[in-house]
Amino acid sequence: MLIDAILPPVSLGAVPEIARAAEALGFDALWSTETVHDPFLPGALAFEHTQRLRFGTAVAIAFARSPANLAYTAWDLAQASGGRFILGLGTQVRAHIMRRYGMEWPDSVVGKLREQLGAVRAFWQTWQTGAALDFRGQYYKLTLMSPFFNPGPIEHPDIPIYIAGVNTGLARLAGEAADGFHVHPFHSPGYLRQALLPAIEAGAARVGRRREEVAISVTAFVVTAPEESAFVRAQIAFYASTPSYRGLMAFHGWEQTAEQLSSLAARGQWEQMPGCIDETMLSTFALITNPADLPAALAERYQGVADRLCLYLPFVPGEHSALWKALLTEQGGR
Repeated sequence: MLIDAILPPVSLGAVPEIARAAEALGFDALWSTETVHDPFLPGALAFEHTQRLRFGTAVAIAFARSPANLAYTAWDLAQASGGRFILGLGTQVRAHIMRRYGMEWPDSVVGKLREQLGAVRAFWQTWQTGAALDFRGQYYKLTLMSPFFNPGPIEHPDIPIYIAGVNTGLARLAGEAADGFHVHPFHSPGYLRQALLPAIEAGAARVGRRREEVAISVTAFVVTAPEESAFVRAQIAFYASTPSYRGLMAFHGWEQTAEQLSSLAARGQWEQMPGCIDETMLSTFALITNPADLPAALAERYQGVADRLCLYLPFVPGEHSALWKALLTEQGGR
């Protein structure tokens, strides 16, 4: 199991130090989120200041960008890094796509993302092989690539694409068409094993692939001290309030709580939401243990499931050093 780190929401000037420290400590990859900063720009700095560390987006918002935007950016980062870049994509939810990004929400989330993956790869094939660009689907028709706009071949053109999801539709798509699947931090081991993994396997079988061809990247909520409980409860409550994530709550029989959280969120009563997450819910969605037992507890929780693992805890050099060292040593980080 490879151990990865999450880049905190910092300015670009702070990225080189964090990347160097992550590589020195032994993380395999550093993942950048799309919250308050662009997720791609840190990659250029991370690659400039490291030699081995992989860098990826977890995630970049797919529906906020065209296939061409994604293809050019990933191509440049793959070339600059010598093949260390991983393109991680997520769909976000309808309200954010329409009201924050000003883009259209598709009638089929899975259908559009499937096309987007194919379209991005069509650009890459054209640039690498010189074949004509000819991608036609419901959402995209891409047929123009003149030499002036063609960056040409690179040394490492096989750029991994991971997609993220909470529900089984996107998990099936990952099995069918992605190189990896980002498991949302809002998950449970039971849901992962009984719902998501079978969906990935079904998608893979549909196109003659094996499940092992799809890397499972898990981000885990952990509580290793009493004072961490409030933050994790708040995060779980926030995610559980999202209507499109209700399938996970329904899996555990907690639809009523999900509806209550959605109602509170709609009224902006954020401070009341963590109180809806009881001890059973907390221990279902988060690993509760002490720091000394964390590596073994994580191994037991995700044995045979996770190929890559990171904590829902941004990596800050000098903080939680003993925890990171123990995790990297005992779980196979390099």
